Amino acid sequence: MMKKTTAKSLTDKHAALIHSEQKTVISHVQREDGDWYLNTLLLKGIDVPFKYRRKKRYKSLQNQQVNLTYYPSTESVAGLDFEFMKVIRIKLS
Repeated sequence: MMKKTTAKSLTDKHAALIHSEQKTVISHVQREDGDWYLNTLLLKGIDVPFKYRRKKRYKSLQNQQVNLTYYPSTESVAGLDFEFMKVIRIKLS
């Protein structure tokens, strides 16, 4: 049986990880990306999108409070770099 990891143990092991609690989701979009679903979240008071993938569609998180563990990343689109947050762990609060 796999041991569940806590956000604290993840952030202790990996210095680049950030953990935020009780953030309100103002937008949640799910798009098919091959066999996966790419989820993009916008959080209240934060201008950078949060992205993660799932194998199946997930219930909408819009107007929900979530706890997130993530790290900053960038992607290049048409020669321009865009910052986003790559979500490692997400849970409803």
